[in-house]
Amino acid sequence: MGEFTTTIETRLDQAYKGLEEATTSGDDFLADTLTAEIEDLHRLAEDHGISIQR
Repeated sequence: MGEFTTTIETRLDQAYKGLEEATTSGDDFLADTLTAEIEDLHRLAEDHGISIQR
């Protein structure tokens, strides 16, 4: 696994954890921001042929 793939997976893990915390605390703005980041990271991975399991 390359460094680029590792970075994307790490950022996704952080974003999903942050999304869970934001949802739990009722921070809708942060939840929306993290959802957009997750979508962007998935799109970036797909554009580079990286398979993401989430």
